[in-house]
Amino acid sequence: MSEHNINNKSIYYPPGGILLWIIITLELLTFGMALVALVYFSKEYPQLFHSSRLLLNTNLGIINTIVLLTSGFFMAVAANYFKNNDYVKVKLYLKLVLLSGMLFCVLKGFEFYHKFSAGLTLDTNVFFTFYWLLTGFHYIHVVVGLVIIGFLLRGVNKNNTLAHDDFEGGAAFWHMCDLIWLIVFPVIYLLF
Repeated sequence: MSEHNINNKSIYYPPGGILLWIIITLELLTFGMALVALVYFSKEYPQLFHSSRLLLNTNLGIINTIVLLTSGFFMAVAANYFKNNDYVKVKLYLKLVLLSGMLFCVLKGFEFYHKFSAGLTLDTNVFFTFYWLLTGFHYIHVVVGLVIIGFLLRGVNKNNTLAHDDFEGGAAFWHMCDLIWLIVFPVIYLLF
């Protein structure tokens, strides 16, 4: 079956391909299991979790949430322009995705630096073990997402040779990063 004959609306061939959606599902399950474990331990050590959470910079977390959601909006707009073959606007919005994603990484790196400088490491307590694992793993996903967005931009810049499925796959991965942060942020920064 040639690529042109594939029905992209089929459940057997979702946007970006089935393998990508298996990966996204596994990533969401991994983060989900870690968050369930986090909530379990928060019930075991409520005072520790509360006092540890107070050491986080919630305002910076909120700013980072806004930045990442804005990047997701830019990605959705870029995908819409890609469908309409308006590559000039696709390039603009992909650059905005890259800039906002890099801003997220800089702000998160600033936060990581201050936590590490204050001696709040993976070994500090169970709360900070979860903090570092969840936010660090998410950070890695954002960096990988930025690399993917960079490849998308390069593909659009090279005579618009980028395949529709590749673009949708990159957009889906980026939106997964948004979704994970929307779950991780309130659980870690606000719940306890």
